[in-house]
Amino acid sequence: MSFPWAAHYAPKHPLMRWLDERLPMPRLVYNAIGAGYPVPRNLNYFWNFGVLAGLALVIQIVTGVVLGMHYAANGGVAFDSVEKIMRDVNQGWFIRYAHANGASFFLAVVYIHIFRGLYYGSYKAPREMVWLIGVVIFLLMMATAFMGYVLPWGQMSFWGAQVITGFFSAIPVVGEPIRIWLLGGYAPDNDALNRFFSLHYLLPFVIAGCIILHIWALHIPGSNNPTGVDVKGPQDTVPFHPYYTAKDGFGVGVALLVFSLFLFFMPNALGHPDNYIPANPLSTPAHIVPEWYFLPFYAILKAFTGDFLWIPAKLWGVLAMFGSILLLFFLPWIDRSPVRSSNYRPLYKKFFWVLVVDVILLGYLGQAEPNWKTVLASQICAGYYFAHFLIILPIVSMIERPLPLPRSISESVLHGEDEESAPYGVADASHAGHGPAPQPAA
Repeated sequence: MSFPWAAHYAPKHPLMRWLDERLPMPRLVYNAIGAGYPVPRNLNYFWNFGVLAGLALVIQIVTGVVLGMHYAANGGVAFDSVEKIMRDVNQGWFIRYAHANGASFFLAVVYIHIFRGLYYGSYKAPREMVWLIGVVIFLLMMATAFMGYVLPWGQMSFWGAQVITGFFSAIPVVGEPIRIWLLGGYAPDNDALNRFFSLHYLLPFVIAGCIILHIWALHIPGSNNPTGVDVKGPQDTVPFHPYYTAKDGFGVGVALLVFSLFLFFMPNALGHPDNYIPANPLSTPAHIVPEWYFLPFYAILKAFTGDFLWIPAKLWGVLAMFGSILLLFFLPWIDRSPVRSSNYRPLYKKFFWVLVVDVILLGYLGQAEPNWKTVLASQICAGYYFAHFLIILPIVSMIERPLPLPRSISESVLHGEDEESAPYGVADASHAGHGPAPQPAA
């Protein structure tokens, strides 16, 4: 989308004019994050999490490069090299803890970013490509995080690699060759460490490239907003700088305070104590669990305990685990409601919060001791997760009566309209911002 009312870059200093004529980087930055990029004027603090994700990636790349200078990807010395980083490298403890907790920070920010997109309908037209690239970034992040968790070569690292890669063998025909290729053999060893270290080092730069595409795709239609109403004119927007650079700066300050709380006062709170025991292929931990950000998907995996239709339970679990993520690719076409924001979708909003609770419960069940109660609860929660996207969402899209939308973003801001004050009405295509909103019911 072009914004004819946006300010255009006109360098005044001779050096900047010379640079802009030969390499228009100043113009690119100005149009991407400066006054040349108009942004809806009603964005709330949930829109800070995109910038926070970028900050987390920078932290991970910088600390990861430094750690890579001292780490040895060899089964015999990998654990000792991590201990050396912690004890002998200058400020090594800080770099290692920043990297380990930075992974949790990154995933936590992205989870909030995803749920914000689900709540405000940021996956709907014309932003489908923004959403699809975002899901690709999420998959790359999960692969990178898993490989990074293996590198310390503690007990949970080794057995996590053994268990997770073992699920590939459930895939008929190609599964076992894929597992052997990933590990470089039949069990995690030196070859697996070398492969995982190489990919773990490479993938963050691939993620950075995808983020550039993500931002590029976002700048074509422009940012979504809490009302879901399209931008109508300059009265609906403000320049990204200084308004949202200041707002993002405040969000970054708060986020870094929370991050520092974990980094300096409880750096091991999100880790597993067994990972401070050197990997031992002859001693299986009593209870193998992944990092917290994998737990909801791990619970879905464990929910399948019986064979069905001649397909083994292990394969069903693997298909469900991957399917729970791949399902997000189809969300723009599953949800057919023309209204984007849940603020104007009272029925969908209720089911959205049920989904949030469901995912939190799956996270708890993913680390719980397996027994008939936790397995049954996992099956119920996993069933609801898929039912939400495949059954509930399409039905709600057809039967829901959304609230009338404001005529414009500026009207919503100036009049303070929200879902509490707006009466019920009938939704039509104009709710997507393609025409005038209906008048509120008397």
